[in-house]
Amino acid sequence: MILDRLHILNFKSIASASCIFSPKVNCFIGLNGMGKTNMLDALHYLSFTKSHLSITDSLAVRQGEEASILEAVYKSDFGDERQLLLQIRPGHRKILRRNKKEYTKLSEHIGAFPLVIVSPQDYQLILGGSDERRRFVDRQLSQQDSVYMAALAQYHRILEQRNVLLKSQSASDAVLEVLDLQLEQVSPLIYERRCAFIRDFIPLFQHFYTAISGGRDQVRLDYSSSLSDEGGHCLEALRTARQRDRLMGYTTLGLHKDDLQMLLEGELIRKVGSEGQNKTFLIALKFAQYALLSKTNPERPLLLLDDIFDKLDAERVERIIRLVGGSDFGQIFITDTNRKHLDEIVTSWGEDYRLFEVSEGEIRAIDEPRS
Repeated sequence: MILDRLHILNFKSIASASCIFSPKVNCFIGLNGMGKTNMLDALHYLSFTKSHLSITDSLAVRQGEEASILEAVYKSDFGDERQLLLQIRPGHRKILRRNKKEYTKLSEHIGAFPLVIVSPQDYQLILGGSDERRRFVDRQLSQQDSVYMAALAQYHRILEQRNVLLKSQSASDAVLEVLDLQLEQVSPLIYERRCAFIRDFIPLFQHFYTAISGGRDQVRLDYSSSLSDEGGHCLEALRTARQRDRLMGYTTLGLHKDDLQMLLEGELIRKVGSEGQNKTFLIALKFAQYALLSKTNPERPLLLLDDIFDKLDAERVERIIRLVGGSDFGQIFITDTNRKHLDEIVTSWGEDYRLFEVSEGEIRAIDEPRS
């Protein structure tokens, strides 16, 4: 998948911008706070209909304006052209049109325009709670598996009903039994798909971590689930925990409590990892996500790299550049504050590229496309 051109109107700090992109490397240079990350978030909106920064739609619209519009033209790996138009209007349903035809459900769009982003906000994967790591796994699976996405949505709907009843102290055993049976119907599928994903994901992650670090550290990923002994079946566990759940006012066990343990030399990396090791771990996670998504999706994802070279030594930067410049990666969008840094990157690749300057929400092409 290649993003050929993009027009932005009233998106965050960007009043208006039109860009024509290189099919390989696109670099955005500018000081912090000038709008580089907003540019990448616009691309995230087009793929997922929401922000990568977990903001509300009201904050996606430029202050003082009623709506934001994103228009893009993509070229698929098969040569056909695809148009997207997304309108974000706070207080109203988002409108998304593909080739001028509006989606009836935004969820139908997920996975059609695959994208992987690496940004400073992603540190919560390592430093945050288990919900961040579950979300990482769930987003990846939802991009490549519509059955999983539907089962997960159903699980969370039932779980929400169960928690409301537990909190209100109004649930009878008969009602809870019905909800527990419904959770039992979807839990094994979610568990099995998560386990299969982790099995495929771990070798890719370890490959990229070793390639970036030079083999200096021993890292590991472990999938932790309270239902592992039951193969994802939850009915008996929920029955056993029912009285405790009543006292606590919420569902204390289940797939919504799963975690992906991230280990460095046998210890949780969030406790022992240096800045460089944490960043290497994060980038390896995202590159493995990209590789797996490329294998399971007919379209190669876009890769967005938001200020990823900060806090990394020169050797790791060089290895990352060598990796993403290879044939395994498709179109890439990079932001940085250092023009010299980006010049060195594109020179070392010798690939088709474009440079853009971002200042006060304005985006200007510095060079014509080169090849």
